[in-house]
Amino acid sequence: MSTHDLIVLGGGSGGIATAIRAARHGARVALLEPSLIGGTCVNVGCVPKKAMWLAAELAQAGRLAATLGFAGSLGRLDWPAFIARRQRYIEAIHAGYRQRIDELGIEMIAAAGRFETAQRIVADGRVLEAPQIVVATGSRPLRPRFAANLGIDSDGFFALDACPRRAAIVGSGYVAVELAGLLHALGAEVDLLVRGDRLLAHFDEEIARRLTGLYDTAGLRVRAGFDTAAAEETADGLRVRAADGREVTADTLIWAVGRRPDTRALDLQAAGVTCDAQGHIVVDAWQRTSAAGVHAVGDVTAAPALTPVAIAAGRALADRLFGGQPERRLDAADVPTVIFSHPPLGSVGLGEAEARERYGDAAVKVYSTAFRPMLTALADGQARSFIKLVCVGEEERIAGLHVLGLGADELLQGFAVAVKMGARKADFDATMAIHPTSAEEVVLIE
Repeated sequence: MSTHDLIVLGGGSGGIATAIRAARHGARVALLEPSLIGGTCVNVGCVPKKAMWLAAELAQAGRLAATLGFAGSLGRLDWPAFIARRQRYIEAIHAGYRQRIDELGIEMIAAAGRFETAQRIVADGRVLEAPQIVVATGSRPLRPRFAANLGIDSDGFFALDACPRRAAIVGSGYVAVELAGLLHALGAEVDLLVRGDRLLAHFDEEIARRLTGLYDTAGLRVRAGFDTAAAEETADGLRVRAADGREVTADTLIWAVGRRPDTRALDLQAAGVTCDAQGHIVVDAWQRTSAAGVHAVGDVTAAPALTPVAIAAGRALADRLFGGQPERRLDAADVPTVIFSHPPLGSVGLGEAEARERYGDAAVKVYSTAFRPMLTALADGQARSFIKLVCVGEEERIAGLHVLGLGADELLQGFAVAVKMGARKADFDATMAIHPTSAEEVVLIE
């Protein structure tokens, strides 16, 4: 039997952050991961997605360059060559993780663990004990039962060996929106099949509808009200049928219909750990579960499913358990997030509807502006960027900032600091603009 101060189940972003911070505080740590280190984000999520988004951005820039007078063409992406380059980048991240884990003396175990008790884990025939155990096993993509063997999910997308000619993507959340945008930018014909009446239900409605309009104008077909009921393989490809009889045929079918906490192999009942109706491990503000000594961080909980949130939760937990900071906990208010669509969309704080529901119509004032970025205007493009401020109270504290357009992904981070600090509209008004930029529109908005 091996005894540690801390056992971490899951070697993704949250698990690694917890293990490393605890080890730096002097804890004896075991980190269990049966698959590739880095979890979803590094291997089949944020990192490869952003790499492919960058390639798609270059493809779009090449088309703009021709309009501006540059001779020649970028041509089509050499998909296998790019994927090899992407994987080399990911392997470098793996190597960096392994080096830090080795340097800190963390015991890395290439196996899944399951609970025998709240302080005992069984992994590949070994028994490990620790007074503190952290579950950080993340989430997994869902697929409909009626088409379990047809199409791929987001994990499968990153294993594609060529860009599909025709892609049908089922879903309306950030994964569906991002994959649709980058495939379309790389030259695929894309149908985005949306069960409801809008994309991105958890984002400000106005900015989500503006993104839908940009997709439609670009030729990416967003099919609202498409309640997918069946899928079948035909001589012409994979045919998807909606409940109302509409049909779409594609070479590649991608299911992006949500994710579920990955607790299948943990035997949580043996430890007395409670989950909610969606399968998330229930935790309090300090990441504690219903079982003493058992904690959870990241996507396996109901916290925002974002890598920085998992990392922050893991570090705060390790500081509390081993760093002499008993009140340290995650602050998940005003978490900024970016959708790597084409163009990108960024959001921090409350949407307009949320603000009106929370504070009442009379307390909410909204400022917005739409404009053509310089590059778009130079290329005679019509796509307009959009910025929206949601302010509350007489002091017009900025409760929400929403940005859609070129550069939104890099623009948002600094303004998120201002929102977090409680900035008012007057503070933005008093800030000198940087001209000519898209970012200046945030402080010039009237």
